[in-house]
Amino acid sequence: MLVLAIDTSTSAITVCLHDGENPVSATVLDARAHAEHVAPLIERVLAETGHTPADVTDVVVGTGPGPFTGLRVGIVSGLVFAHARGIPVHGVVSLDALARQAADAGVEGDLLVATDARRKEVYWARYAVDGGRATRVTDPAVDRPADLPADVRALPTAGRGPVLYPELFPQAVDVLDVDASALAAQGIEGIAAGRPMPVEPLYLRRPDALTTAERASR
Repeated sequence: MLVLAIDTSTSAITVCLHDGENPVSATVLDARAHAEHVAPLIERVLAETGHTPADVTDVVVGTGPGPFTGLRVGIVSGLVFAHARGIPVHGVVSLDALARQAADAGVEGDLLVATDARRKEVYWARYAVDGGRATRVTDPAVDRPADLPADVRALPTAGRGPVLYPELFPQAVDVLDVDASALAAQGIEGIAAGRPMPVEPLYLRRPDALTTAERASR
């Protein structure tokens, strides 16, 4: 198995090749230019590992939640790569990858993941971490930070929420953006377990850009 993982749900454009044991990843931080970076990053990890696209057996994409344009870039890139190769593509909730990174960093117990949703909002979900394994206990949502319950905001928090709203998320975990190696590992576990991993983007709200017809109907 050789998995190509791609995530563009956060400020990081991140790509990983993972053979089940040795992940090789490459990441660029750029909240506004996702499309320009994905293909070069794929080329980089293939070159670093000595692989070609023909060696890839599965593609894993982060399904968000994330801002519409950035999130779509990673998903479409993964779908196009998989279609060209005739291989399966699997979706993993990007917040789950961040929770996994926090668990790998030593967090135990209750955990909050809160990422930048722009518009003064955050995408968030709550997790239980036990023995290094993070289990999501709420569905991903988008809200203004102050609208989250006080006891939830007080939890150790991964993602950029604490960077943007330090007064509301006082327990910052030093995990800011998705690392595709965690996304790949999450995908490999799901593939091995035979879990359904649909590629369904979690936009959670309408895109900023509207068509002419949509604008006229408002």
